[in-house]
Amino acid sequence: MSTPANDGGVAEALAPDRHELREAGTTRFDVSRRDFLSALGGGIAVLCVGGGARALPAELDPAHVFGASLDADDDVSAWLHIAADGAVTVFTGKVEVGQGARTSLAQAVADELRVPFESVAMVMGDTARTPFDMGTFGSRSTPTMIPQLRRAAATARAELLRLAASRWGVDAGGLEARDGAVLERDGARRVAYGELTRGEELVRMIAPDVEISPPSGWTVSGTPVPKVGAREIVTGRHRYTPDLTLPGMLHGKVLRPSAFDARLTRLDTSAAESIPGVRVVRDGAGPDGLPAFVGVVASDAPTAARALAQVRAEWRAEPQPSSKEIFDYLKRNAGDASVPAGGEGGGRGSAFEAGSIEQGLGGAAHRLEARYTTAYIAHVPLEPRAAVARWEGGKLTVWTGTQRPFGVRTELARAFGLPEPRVRVIVPDTGSGYGGKHTGDAALEAARLAKAAGAPVKVVWTREEEFTWAYFRPAALIEVRAGTDRDGALRAWEFHNYNSGPAGLRTPYEVPNQAIRYHPSRSPLRQGSYRALAATANHFARESAMDELAHAAGMDPLAFRRRNIRDPRLRAVLDAAAARFGWGKKPPPGHGHGLACGTEKGGYVATCAEVAMDRETGALRVVRLATAFECGAIVNPDGLKNQVEGALVQGLGGALFEQIDFADGRVLNPRLAHYRVPRFGDVPALDTVLLDRRDLPSAGAGECPIVGVAPAIGNAVF
Repeated sequence: MSTPANDGGVAEALAPDRHELREAGTTRFDVSRRDFLSALGGGIAVLCVGGGARALPAELDPAHVFGASLDADDDVSAWLHIAADGAVTVFTGKVEVGQGARTSLAQAVADELRVPFESVAMVMGDTARTPFDMGTFGSRSTPTMIPQLRRAAATARAELLRLAASRWGVDAGGLEARDGAVLERDGARRVAYGELTRGEELVRMIAPDVEISPPSGWTVSGTPVPKVGAREIVTGRHRYTPDLTLPGMLHGKVLRPSAFDARLTRLDTSAAESIPGVRVVRDGAGPDGLPAFVGVVASDAPTAARALAQVRAEWRAEPQPSSKEIFDYLKRNAGDASVPAGGEGGGRGSAFEAGSIEQGLGGAAHRLEARYTTAYIAHVPLEPRAAVARWEGGKLTVWTGTQRPFGVRTELARAFGLPEPRVRVIVPDTGSGYGGKHTGDAALEAARLAKAAGAPVKVVWTREEEFTWAYFRPAALIEVRAGTDRDGALRAWEFHNYNSGPAGLRTPYEVPNQAIRYHPSRSPLRQGSYRALAATANHFARESAMDELAHAAGMDPLAFRRRNIRDPRLRAVLDAAAARFGWGKKPPPGHGHGLACGTEKGGYVATCAEVAMDRETGALRVVRLATAFECGAIVNPDGLKNQVEGALVQGLGGALFEQIDFADGRVLNPRLAHYRVPRFGDVPALDTVLLDRRDLPSAGAGECPIVGVAPAIGNAVF
């Protein structure tokens, strides 16, 4: 039933699913409530129901999602199970991609249920076993999933107290839950949770207002619990999707176009088909009667790669823009400036106006007009896209690393015309995503090949495929006009973002006259989510402009920002970072100091940077970064520090050297030999200050810390 807390979920993904019910040798996921509870065994199953019920599309209906007839509200959020042996199994559609969610979510449940952390096992990202979840993105796991799991655990704890009170014929108010057991307050009697749940089959619906422990009452949360599965990861025992094998499994490769949007005009697969054990797969109808999809399968990956190299294909591609002209292209091809911002844009819209820009600029003592650009960059996950697909009895199971298992299930169901309950997506703990694994590219390819081959198929993308056919962080052109009065108060702020998006678009500074717009554009490259989305570009432009305005006004950059900040949380991180850095001290010769701050996804960050430039070669080196971060109550201080410093290191790449070079629909630097990412020698001294606000709800930390890196470095150079 349960996986040890330090198993990392791999055993759950690979072992036979003990929640499956078998009939006539086949696997059933469309189970009834009685069968569902029987499969769980003796224990308590808790369904978590959120408030504010809303109508959902049919594919998101709880009965459809669970594959079970559960009397549940449309907003079923989470559930957990307490086994007869006292083991606690928690089910969530969130996935572990290195951010530590497996650990922090288990901490919350252990806290609320009053059980040892080691007794909690997480089952994550399995569409046949976990509640529906939109996906692991947007720094939403902590602020949304932790409260939901706490409500579930609090309900279970109350039910355990009631069961014990009934057994002993006493009032539940005289009992307490502690260390996986219910005790009388005088210690006279004790009963383990497992003894209470043995033989019980109970479902308890919970309301959103069920009382949960405040941060002041946390005992497991708020402590530096070591990351679950860390030893397996650093010793190489952890198994990712590319490591998985199934009996009779084949290996697949897919034919790629010569350029983006290229059209296949000629195909000769005879040489590939002459290789023993190779099968060529053609699927779909493209132009001129040629297939829309071509792939090969073989008994091993090298043979499949050799067969693909023997496929002779000719393509026709139209001229396309290059990286040299991209920013002018994006502005020329911009669309409506008032497209509403989605949820990822923070809900603040993509168009904002206040006062009059022209009047504000007209009365300004100091003015700025500037243009900032950010390039397309790649996610470069250590684990490339990969999937293993198996068809069995008209049902499809796919193991793949994705941030959206239910979204990938929908992609697969639509592609193959299947009801979603006949598609199962399992996500082993994944080797990073950074927003780059929202789609099911490899899953679709593996499933197509497996269906044609009549056997399980594994597809693992090469690094070159990752660099070429995955989507990129969008490029951006940002134009700013701004002005201040004589004492440094902002009077006017005009800000136009072309292409990259509305996240982090609004300024946190006080300005009476504003005109802010996001202009979506026609991108020549496939683009999508990246850590912090467009907030990286918008903070870079805004914080760079703030330094230039401070310079024009003859003010210290820290004093200038403090002059225009009203938000006490933003001011707190700015002051903390400056104090830790020693802001105001004169840098050594050839060195520069810079700072930047901002807020995104409920987090607040400020970063100070020291850079050194070689006067002869012009080589730039980041010497140190001091960062202060605040995201409400801290769930795991070590995990949070890991997230902050990981974001800082990743941010070095976009600030200093990462960019996709492309022309005529081809990526020109699709290998790590030509695409520079941060290396060990690039990492500066990192000094991180975490502000723990136990008086505030916890926010996510995966995205916000990256937004200050590039502008702090740029301002140090300036």
